[in-house]
Amino acid sequence: MAQSANLELVHVSKRYGATLAVEAIDLKVPADAYCCLLGPSGCGKTSTLRMIAGHEGVSEGDILIGGANVTDLPPAKRGTAMMFQSYALFPHLNCVDNVAFSQKMRGVEKAKRRAQAMEFLELVAMTPFAQRVPAQLSGGQQQRVALARALITHPQILLLDEPLSALDPFLRVRMRAELRRLQRRLGIPFVHVTHGQDEALALADLVVVMNKGKIEQAGSALEVFEKPASEFVARFLGGHNVIETPAGMIAVRADRVKLVPELSNLSRFGAAVASVEYQGASYHVGLEGGGARDLSAILNDAEFAATPLAVGDRIGLAWRDEDIHPLSPAS
Repeated sequence: MAQSANLELVHVSKRYGATLAVEAIDLKVPADAYCCLLGPSGCGKTSTLRMIAGHEGVSEGDILIGGANVTDLPPAKRGTAMMFQSYALFPHLNCVDNVAFSQKMRGVEKAKRRAQAMEFLELVAMTPFAQRVPAQLSGGQQQRVALARALITHPQILLLDEPLSALDPFLRVRMRAELRRLQRRLGIPFVHVTHGQDEALALADLVVVMNKGKIEQAGSALEVFEKPASEFVARFLGGHNVIETPAGMIAVRADRVKLVPELSNLSRFGAAVASVEYQGASYHVGLEGGGARDLSAILNDAEFAATPLAVGDRIGLAWRDEDIHPLSPAS
């Protein structure tokens, strides 16, 4: 495996005609980090990934890998490997030949490249399926083969474009654990594009939340969730109530909201129960009131059992002062 390298984007922008898709972003990804670019469709995250890979030109700014400016280098000269959303495996080739294909293009002798391919299939636990073609594999198995094919080039950085989106929910959870394990074992940075908040929080050392071509916030998963920098980050990550107060906009985590009698001295304001969802260990209670939208509280099953609620019930919302997080306005 190639030595890992840090990644730096310096004031990088991308224009498509008159459309500014990425606007002057600055980002540093350490050499051993798992980084997730997170945001809604159209926020610029995939354009950013493709610029890092060299599949899209940079309109302005510079991309540095290991301190070297690679802005004008072709993809093959950058030390990166890209794993695409579709996996893009050759349907007529078995797993060994799919993984070995890039080495074939480089002129590596057949026996040597197939031996290398088997090493990387072993790395992703696919050795028993080496002779199968993609149609004989599950989605998760195809993903593993695509990973092995990307890694055989010994990249300094692995780039992943929504690699889990085609998988069912159970397999998605399993495979994100496999990706994290693999990244730690290889010790190279992974840069992973996703629109899934749970995925980013579970995987990333560095979560980069993007909106309208800009970086709204970059930090650890804990930092971004516990201390969202803006109204957009709080709303997009979910799990927060965003409330307008005379002092400005605040966020209060849904699991920190307590439901009390509406006329209680503890009640900050009253609301009506709009929905109740049972989610196993907890209940998600949707609320309407106080001039705020999309309010919610998360109660554990014991709390809900002690005071069951139904749609239409009136209730008070309470929280501690230390659970208030001030927000900057939405951009």
